[in-house]
Amino acid sequence: MTRQQTIRPVPRGVVPETAMVMAAGLGKRMRPLTVTRPKPLVKVAGKPLIDHVFERLQAAGIKRAVVNVHYLADTLEAHVTDRFEGIDVVISDERKMLMETGGGLVQARHLLGDAPVLVVNSDNLWIDGPMDAIKLLASRWDDATMDALLLMVPLARANNHGGTGDFYLASDGRIAGRRKLGRVAPFAYTGIQILHPRLIADWPEGPFSTNLFWDRAIAAGRAYGQVHQGLWFDVGTPAAIPKTEAILADG
Repeated sequence: MTRQQTIRPVPRGVVPETAMVMAAGLGKRMRPLTVTRPKPLVKVAGKPLIDHVFERLQAAGIKRAVVNVHYLADTLEAHVTDRFEGIDVVISDERKMLMETGGGLVQARHLLGDAPVLVVNSDNLWIDGPMDAIKLLASRWDDATMDALLLMVPLARANNHGGTGDFYLASDGRIAGRRKLGRVAPFAYTGIQILHPRLIADWPEGPFSTNLFWDRAIAAGRAYGQVHQGLWFDVGTPAAIPKTEAILADG
């Protein structure tokens, strides 16, 4: 399947008007906290994870957010509807089938428009560095050379992250994936990116990972990375919550 894209150049520094918030996951690693609530509504430092995300969207000036829902969808939809001042929330309904990240983008494609969009996982928690992280990504975005720009954090600063890293970063800002299983890559993906909808093309049927689109962009030399200058937390398990709260409490 494919769809014709309209290329709309965007000047550097202009924050995307639309964000997609990935919130449809089952939250299996967060059990038992997700037995009765969707993972985005698990509280960290006194508020649901998805509220932390929306606070960052508001601060950056995002005007519209597409939120995909699947597990306990009614509860999550009720929480995000008309809650966040200045942001128009639109639901991408995955109640019938969880589409994973790439399939979720395809499912929401008609809601995203044809300009670059910010895509954010709802189980992230990040603190900005000297510059707002979303605005930093926007300042780096180059419509002529990029299809994807990923915010990454050095593996040594990826709080609570138990993985072996995701990407290598070249001197020109281009990224490459981890070359072999068992090898360590120096940067972890934060779950925050700017992506051009023209990359959402020729997709397979059913659920699939965003890796499909990233691999194409990497092969074309159009996938780039930006290093996050602030704090970032992988809040994927119950054990990660008190660790994250302790660091936040320390300032």
